[in-house]
Amino acid sequence: MLHYLNNTRPSYAIDMPTPVFVDFNDVLTAAARIAPHAHATPVLHADSIDALASCVVHFKCEHLQRTGAFKFRGACNAVWSLSDEQAARGVVTHSSGNHGAALALAARTRGITCHVVVPDNAVRAKVVAIEGYGAILHYCAPGISAREAMCAQVRSDTGAELVHPYTDARVVAGQGTAAMELFAAAGPFDAIIAPVGGGGLISGTTIATHALAPGCEVIGAEPTGAAETFLSLQRGTRVTDFTPDTICDGLRGTLGEPNFALLRDHAVEVLTVDDAQTVAAMRMLLQRMKQMVEPSSAIALAAVLQHPERFAGKRVGVILSGGNVDLDALPWV
Repeated sequence: MLHYLNNTRPSYAIDMPTPVFVDFNDVLTAAARIAPHAHATPVLHADSIDALASCVVHFKCEHLQRTGAFKFRGACNAVWSLSDEQAARGVVTHSSGNHGAALALAARTRGITCHVVVPDNAVRAKVVAIEGYGAILHYCAPGISAREAMCAQVRSDTGAELVHPYTDARVVAGQGTAAMELFAAAGPFDAIIAPVGGGGLISGTTIATHALAPGCEVIGAEPTGAAETFLSLQRGTRVTDFTPDTICDGLRGTLGEPNFALLRDHAVEVLTVDDAQTVAAMRMLLQRMKQMVEPSSAIALAAVLQHPERFAGKRVGVILSGGNVDLDALPWV
């Protein structure tokens, strides 16, 4: 396993118009840059959940972040790292919800234009949120290829700066600040668990964790119905040809290529979780801790509960990634 330690760490190329690299210094810089804008979210703990999980679990509550998700960290870092010339042209991204809302709000904090490409099957509540933060919407067909094609068209038409949801170096660095705060509030940990979709959060979490605690495991939680990260790490090559089938709408994206390389090199483990277990964990968080999170967030706790032998007796940090729940479509109704 590669470690980030004593400032002698490998860097990972992240897709952007100009190739750049991410290391722990970028996470530290991001933390300072977003401090005036992002919430330092609370870390919560419940004895009753510890008893059920047979381990000590601390929850980093990113569902209480601005826009209701960790995504604001990376989006804010990206927007505020732009030069004035870049910012004047605005920003563009593609998103099924949380990243689009986060980028729209981050752009508003700087007074610049934000374009968001949205698949036409996105959760309506999340689309409404993106609009509410002031973004200009561009609809496309579902699927990553359609999103990227529309993004390229908007960039060509407007000159806007692309802020990719999970392969942008600035985004990955910003996402890593959540794990930094978690360690500062409740560390040390034997393991840190975060959901896996495109890979931005788990990548930033890995960079921060292996800088602060080289011996701490980083584990991704992924839906069984969208387990391309699990398969990619098993096969040693990135899997992109799959059709997601999961209630976790925020985890249906394809793992980014640089994100895959980082997870592979750091020997990150991915645990797959059935949707039924994720919904049960979502209910448990509401019943036991009075915290409403979305399925794409609850999956991290579900991974702990579904693998009790894996975590017995350990100190575990769980990142609750978002809380943007469609109240008209609760999964247990």
